[in-house]
Amino acid sequence: MSSPNAISFSDKASTHLVELTSRGCDVASRAAQVVADGLSNPAFDCWEEVRKFEEELDTLDRLINEEVTAGIHKVSESKTKEWLACLKFIIELERIGDLLLNVANRMETVGARLRPSDAEDLSRMASLVTSMLAEVSKAFNDRDIRRAIDALKTDGEVDRLRNLIFVRHIENRENEPRQESFHLVFISQALERAGDHVKNLAEEICHLVSGRSMRHIMREYDRPVEQVYFEKIRRSKSEKG
Repeated sequence: MSSPNAISFSDKASTHLVELTSRGCDVASRAAQVVADGLSNPAFDCWEEVRKFEEELDTLDRLINEEVTAGIHKVSESKTKEWLACLKFIIELERIGDLLLNVANRMETVGARLRPSDAEDLSRMASLVTSMLAEVSKAFNDRDIRRAIDALKTDGEVDRLRNLIFVRHIENRENEPRQESFHLVFISQALERAGDHVKNLAEEICHLVSGRSMRHIMREYDRPVEQVYFEKIRRSKSEKG
């Protein structure tokens, strides 16, 4: 049986880790919003703010790594799953911060020369990443699989916009003169990869809450509401019978 001190340590340390992880989600979401604002208005000088957010994510990464390494052997199996989820979260969030900083660095070079259509699509991509991070943050705090799946599904629109930019600047079927295609392709790729990392976060929440693979979870949540309802009725009758 665990001692009261061990239980107290486990609860307090777990609460602190979850708070740090939630803070990481908030910082990454704010960084993505700043990037979206800067892309929609290249004259908006906001890129130093993105660097500060990236530095904060680095600090959170170090803190969470240190706390998990020092204390994970002292907690229960259920808490171990939560601690490992926090560790996986901050790794993904730190990578998102790096990608957003990459966007900021390139925008300092080419921002003033972006075409409105390119700026609009890139800003939309960053806004989608922002909303995905906000959903993932709520899903993590509330252990809400439905929110996590909503965030996961949004990634498809991020991919679509990335593909649109690729077609415009690499295939260029209209043979129109394009500016800064090299940088624009890399910016869109960085935002698409950021979306992939948020998708990983959503999948981690689903696994943490359910203990099941994404294949089984999606099979459950993609079914029509009516089908789920009738299956519940059948199970209820079977249990009573």
